Amino acid sequence: MVQPITPDQVNERRVVALPDEILEVFNELIVEKWDGCRATIKQDDLVERIVSRLDVERHQVFKKGWLNVEGIYRDAGWRVLYDKPGYNESYPATFEFRHRSKS
Repeated sequence: MVQPITPDQVNERRVVALPDEILEVFNELIVEKWDGCRATIKQDDLVERIVSRLDVERHQVFKKGWLNVEGIYRDAGWRVLYDKPGYNESYPATFEFRHRSKS
């Protein structure tokens, strides 16, 4: 009998649904951008690397929600902040990863 998903199960199931390459790309860029306190990664860098690695179109990355990994990384101990420009702003969207227990 099928049961409704619980809030605690969402990120676990999300990991299973993502292609391995998505988390590999995030992990690689976290390591590359790590400055000892944080890793700030431009969304465009993530998308470019995912498109190249999976041989997909850019729009598919967004359509499939492959960048929606904040909860997965929070469950793994990261403090994740996503920042994108608002109306009348123009700067690159970024993900910032910090150790949860540090500011």
